[in-house]
Amino acid sequence: MLRIFNRAFQYAAATSLILSLILPAAAQRATDPAAQAVIGAGSRFQPVISENGMVAAQEKIAAETGAQILRQGGNAVDAAVATGFALAVTHPTAGNLGGGGFMVIALADKKTLTSIDYRETAPAAASRTMFLNEKGDVDTNKARYSRASSGVPGTVAGLLYALDHYGTMPRESILAPAIRLAEEGFKVPRGLAFALAQSTARFGKDASSVAYFEHPDGQPYREGEILKQPDLAKTLRAIRDNGTQGFYRGDVANLIAAEMQKGDGLITLDDLKSYKAIERAPVRGSYRGYDIISMPPPSSGGTHVIQLLNILEGYDLKKLGSNTADTIHRLVEAMRRVYADRSKYMGDPDFVHVPVEALVSKVYAAKLREGIDLTHASKSADISPGLPPLNEGVQTTHFSIIDKQGNAVSNTYTLNLAFGSGFSVDGAGFLLNNEMDDFSAKPGAPNAFGLVGDEANSIAPGKRPLSSMAPTIVLKDGVPFLATGSPGGSTIITVVLQELLNVLTFDLNIAEATAEPRIHHQWLPDVVISERGVSDDTLRLLESRGFILPKNDDGSFQHVILGRANSVMYTKGLFLGAADTRDGDGAAVGP
Repeated sequence: MLRIFNRAFQYAAATSLILSLILPAAAQRATDPAAQAVIGAGSRFQPVISENGMVAAQEKIAAETGAQILRQGGNAVDAAVATGFALAVTHPTAGNLGGGGFMVIALADKKTLTSIDYRETAPAAASRTMFLNEKGDVDTNKARYSRASSGVPGTVAGLLYALDHYGTMPRESILAPAIRLAEEGFKVPRGLAFALAQSTARFGKDASSVAYFEHPDGQPYREGEILKQPDLAKTLRAIRDNGTQGFYRGDVANLIAAEMQKGDGLITLDDLKSYKAIERAPVRGSYRGYDIISMPPPSSGGTHVIQLLNILEGYDLKKLGSNTADTIHRLVEAMRRVYADRSKYMGDPDFVHVPVEALVSKVYAAKLREGIDLTHASKSADISPGLPPLNEGVQTTHFSIIDKQGNAVSNTYTLNLAFGSGFSVDGAGFLLNNEMDDFSAKPGAPNAFGLVGDEANSIAPGKRPLSSMAPTIVLKDGVPFLATGSPGGSTIITVVLQELLNVLTFDLNIAEATAEPRIHHQWLPDVVISERGVSDDTLRLLESRGFILPKNDDGSFQHVILGRANSVMYTKGLFLGAADTRDGDGAAVGP
């Protein structure tokens, strides 16, 4: 037996020598002991490695587009904008021109930390009760699957704002890949083919969507078939030639207004003309020596990720172990309290006071931590928002980019639900969002993700709906160390939290951190959601402590997929990328 081990070690040493002679520089550096400690040599999941930057996105062609921009000398912002426009072509499930989102930027100068809010806004004709029926109940079909469910799109304004203020390349070069993909077409990947097949009924109510995403015989595009989008290419060319004016005014704006007039849509030419992306100071926190930079309101994501980290920093989670019953117990109780706060205090800061500083205070976190029973589950009915009285779709998409100069971008954007409202702008080639459902149509009434809200997130003209999106950048000694984020509606906050904990607490490499099974709790409904991979013994132990876990008819635990994080890490001179394997279309690509 000893001979076998000796031969194995000799073979490993010889292999290492051979690899050092034939592998590219990045791979050679990856064999250094210091780098291996972070990469996780010998781990079951390995990141993509590069020395010149990295793009991680939910769709491979779009990730390759961003990497190509880096290869051409563009910075992380250039690559992010190109990736965003490419996703509008290759990932119409969530990539978009007709939606909105949030971008967090950390520049290599160690001074510029900013965020761009390009969330959709409520049209001027929107009203507090617009989605209530004659009984005063929420009409969920109107709130989610009608033209009235669409807010004024922000994506084009947001991406171009980032390019104009922080990019280095001309708009023509950035838009060229997306225009080519729309005109010449691309092979439909498996994930998109599956999503299209699941959405034929929703598309059926809109002739434009049927024409864009189905064959004349009514069949959706299949995996490997070429999808061309000439109307979308025309819209992208208008943006290339005229910037935001090419979308918010002129022919495209007229097509959007005309689409609204076909049904009960509210967006007008004046709404489009008045839309502005807003640059905001990011919300900041710290966790065990790392600086956390994330998205402020009207996204709740960054605030609550930091709030969760503050609560959990008071426990020795590493000693308790990853995904053990004791660790999950603490995570769930922290999540329960944070989501209770979300329901009460969060909204558009341009309309209501949002107590961000109080929520991310470590003193407040300590107060919440004191109320956690470490032996038995709390009941959400007994938990209320904890501050003193004061005067977001699953089908979102996220990409992360760090360039070789040290600039980092974390971007999450969405149409809300898969393919948004299901309505496309006829002649313009893109889908409309259904983000109006992210407002609280009625205090206490859940939205499509089961989240409840209060008056702070009520509908008002020009207001931006609350979101859970949490694009996040982690700094180490002022330098970007990790850029991460995820789609997932209400689960975004908890997915990003666990991605951070897996790296910063449990020392997993970024690929392992992304592959780890996840759990979720959002106060209401009072259930613990888990992915397959969390031990049944652990779940039974949690159940014995009073936690409620959904079960199948045969008594087995139910499991779902939680999020699709796409992350880039920089350490020891290497860029490490991981696209979430929960979505087979994603990729991490180095230039």
